[in-house]
Amino acid sequence: MTRFFNTKNLSIVAAGCMTFFSCSEDAENVTPYELPQDVLSQIEQAGFSTEGAMSFRDGYLVEGDIYLTGADLQNMSPATPIAAAEQYSTNNLVSTNGSRVITVYAAEGGSKGYSAGMIAGLDEAIRRYNAENLEITFQRISTDNADITMTRLRKGEERRGILGSAGFPTSAGDPYGEIKMSGILESSYGLGTNGIATIIAHEMGHCIGFRHTDFFDRSISCGGSTSNEGASTVGANHIPGTPTGASASAKSFMLACTDGGDRPFNNDDKTALNYLY
Repeated sequence: MTRFFNTKNLSIVAAGCMTFFSCSEDAENVTPYELPQDVLSQIEQAGFSTEGAMSFRDGYLVEGDIYLTGADLQNMSPATPIAAAEQYSTNNLVSTNGSRVITVYAAEGGSKGYSAGMIAGLDEAIRRYNAENLEITFQRISTDNADITMTRLRKGEERRGILGSAGFPTSAGDPYGEIKMSGILESSYGLGTNGIATIIAHEMGHCIGFRHTDFFDRSISCGGSTSNEGASTVGANHIPGTPTGASASAKSFMLACTDGGDRPFNNDDKTALNYLY
């Protein structure tokens, strides 16, 4: 079994994120850095799960693939619990005014860019969204002044088993502006275009306001003990028309953890996308 964002033994995250269980030697031997108790308390009070939380860049990675800064935690008021249901959105969504093109940029080649296989995965993720005929469409562009920029994780972060991270839409109605993605999904995890596309589509989902499908119980896709991610003040709002409960067998692209396989949008994912956009 694997996760979209924390790692241990390969079978592949979320995520928003994502981390997997990886069978690579580097990933198996890495222990996430422990966070101070006051930080863990802030994360918990903000309504996020502290399980697997780790330091990341200038902040913290929670729930496998959600990036929070210290300022984010300071500005969040205590969360309120919500009932379990399958599909969830954040309070902030992307403003469309009936139609909106969201541009995406990813550097190609070099030590800080992406391979042709990763770019093919990004293009497939974009194709999947655009095939739904939503009020939002995605377009990959060749300059870095895009709405969403996909940047490569640092090598040390890749060795820690982090696959990707993203955040949620802004209060101004814009998508979250950056996805950080691993550049070793092919070389270390053996993923093909569709597996890579699933992970990138997951992170794009966070950028436009999706929480994890099994938000109320990560063990559904990740295994282990029951773990509720919490509503947080970013919100975890049930999307009408989607069923209560969740199952790994339904293979939603927004499950918290994945086995690295292909997860195109299932019927409930499509219902949620069409409801929001």
